[in-house]
Amino acid sequence: MTLENCILAVITTDASKFAGGAPLFTCQDQKELEFVTSNLEAILDGIAHRLQDNVYIIVKH
Repeated sequence: MTLENCILAVITTDASKFAGGAPLFTCQDQKELEFVTSNLEAILDGIAHRLQDNVYIIVKH
């Protein structure tokens, strides 16, 4: 099975703004947010996109 054109993960410091659909990773601060985002981007073989200062998504195009 190949995943394409989908959101693989949401990474944030404020989980109260999001619900369902994709795995949600909640971080303590901006430093952890950037660390988790870069690692998930590599692990999932996706592309990270910053939506807000404290919200990133990993997508597969």
